[in-house]
Amino acid sequence: MSKRMARIRNFGVAAHIDAGKTTVSERILYYTGKTHKMGEVHDGDTVMDWMIQERERGITITSAVTSCAWRGHDLHLVDTPGHVDFSVEVERCMRVLDGVVIVFCAVGGVEPQSETVWNQAERYHVPRVTFINKMDRVGADFAGCIEEMRQKLGAKPIVMQLPWGAAETFRGIIDLVKMEATTWHSDDLGATFEHVPIPRELEDDARLSREALIEAVADLDDGVAEKYLAGTPLAAEDLIAAVRRVTVQNRAVPVFCGSGLRNKGIQPLLDAIVDFLPSPVDVPPIEGKHPQTGVHEVRHAKKDEPFSALAFKIATDEGRKLVFVRVYSGVMETGSDLWNPRLKEGERLARILRMHANKRERVEKAEAGDIVAVVGLKRTTTGDSLCDAKHPIALEPIEFLKPVISLAIEPKTQKDKERLDQSLAKLADEDPTVRVHEDPETGQTILSGMGELHLEILVDRLLREFGSEARVGKPQVVYRETVRGECEAEGRFERKLDDAAIFGHVRLRIASRARGTGNTIVDSIANESLPPECRAALSEGVAEGLASGIHAGYPVEDVDVTLSAAEFREGGSAPGAYKAAAGMALRKAAEGAGAFLLEPVMAVEVVVPDEFVGEILGDLGARRGKIEGMRKRGDKSIVDAFVPLRRMFGYSTAVRSMSQGRASFTMHFARYDDAGTD
Repeated sequence: MSKRMARIRNFGVAAHIDAGKTTVSERILYYTGKTHKMGEVHDGDTVMDWMIQERERGITITSAVTSCAWRGHDLHLVDTPGHVDFSVEVERCMRVLDGVVIVFCAVGGVEPQSETVWNQAERYHVPRVTFINKMDRVGADFAGCIEEMRQKLGAKPIVMQLPWGAAETFRGIIDLVKMEATTWHSDDLGATFEHVPIPRELEDDARLSREALIEAVADLDDGVAEKYLAGTPLAAEDLIAAVRRVTVQNRAVPVFCGSGLRNKGIQPLLDAIVDFLPSPVDVPPIEGKHPQTGVHEVRHAKKDEPFSALAFKIATDEGRKLVFVRVYSGVMETGSDLWNPRLKEGERLARILRMHANKRERVEKAEAGDIVAVVGLKRTTTGDSLCDAKHPIALEPIEFLKPVISLAIEPKTQKDKERLDQSLAKLADEDPTVRVHEDPETGQTILSGMGELHLEILVDRLLREFGSEARVGKPQVVYRETVRGECEAEGRFERKLDDAAIFGHVRLRIASRARGTGNTIVDSIANESLPPECRAALSEGVAEGLASGIHAGYPVEDVDVTLSAAEFREGGSAPGAYKAAAGMALRKAAEGAGAFLLEPVMAVEVVVPDEFVGEILGDLGARRGKIEGMRKRGDKSIVDAFVPLRRMFGYSTAVRSMSQGRASFTMHFARYDDAGTD
């Protein structure tokens, strides 16, 4: 079993949008023999981007799982989206992967979403291998990209290869471990290649770079350091083993290069995945808690350990719910019962499927280290643990960002309402960053997501995939509320109901907290005569009040609410009255503490030719943007700014118009800030 698992690599491919991530994934499938035709993003025939929306737009929207083989190892590959609106897909995949290949564009370098996926990998301690792609592009800068990795990401890159040429002269790579050059044959789509001596003009660079490689590894690995200091020559096998150790320990990142589109450099990248990324037995055992006792539990990647797994993705395929799971320990078989600690109940497993993008193959069992999809789990959702009922364990759940943009959606006719509600529920089940709720004042259904593109894709899927007939409003910003200071207030609820008086009273204090720290509700009521059900009703009333808004109907963030006193009347007090009193007191206190609106602020990066910089800066200023800085990338300038989301609607059209179509931009949610009065 340990030998089998030692030959498994669960890895993802992640990058900034347009860095060439899906093209690299397609080449991996082709050279491993999984596919017999190379899919191209620009032709709309990729295997991993199988959704019609992905093929039409040339972007990855949802993560796709597949399996292939290389050098006797089983590679479980997850291709993830690069657009910030779909970063939830990267987040949940990072949670279950053992390693990741992060692709950088040799021209663009470390771009905003590159930083996001890097930080996600850091958060989950996922070892990385990097691939600098598009070395055939004009402006490719291998050394500059590595320096940006050091400066922007705080990475410790170990350069394993040098590019042989750049832009139109790019021919192949120089292997610094074996000290040989590799060039690819173009007549067979790069399937064959040959090793040749390093060109004379590159020998000095290669020798110096190999010295730098050995020094970098010696700083991190005692075995290499001893040989290096003793002047003992290092064999290629010793160097590979040492690089593997420091990579698995997350102390350094090996760097490779090539051109996915030109079919150069992919086979050495596959070797790197096998040589340097960890297997399930190389990573620390998964940890969790006993759902009843809270005792710390550990599960090792072994077949004979109690079963444990994590559901990390939900998808709907031909009307059926597919739950993607990563098995951490034990064995899962068709027809078995799986225990869900969150639901506190079991679910019957109907089928186990090994996925290849949107195609599937039935298998009878899945073992520790496997990533599969299962059918039959009706109530399990993203982030749920699955385990053996006799040996329960609750694994750490996955946390997701809250949506920042919404729109109103309503059925065209009343008979369409049921279909629309069901379709929206399925979308919300699939994507944890989707929220669906009904506006209590207008009765409209509100769909919320992470950005304009996110909402556009969701609406497109509703209409085409789910066949729902609906009218759609314009996107609106999702605001939040908070308070500036602190204030104490009381709420008193007295009513007569069927000649019986019902009563509730509470005094509470609300105070502001640091931005991004969330809410706290503290019960400091000393009145021992207050029944537990009335205490619970007070906390529940505050929680509901914070969720529904204290000033303008938006959820409240970053406040501290302390319940300080409550009055109790024997025979007249009722939980419902205390709940109402808590809501009244919360609103009064919030008014006194200076309630105000928070709006989402986006981190914006604009890449623009120098001659249009002035116009771009002026426009960002008019949008209430705060310019953080400017830097150069080749012959273009990069403008970094923070801009309120409400000012960024339609910006993609505006930026193209201002720059004659030559500027581009990316943005992602940065924080909530004071919405002001304009």
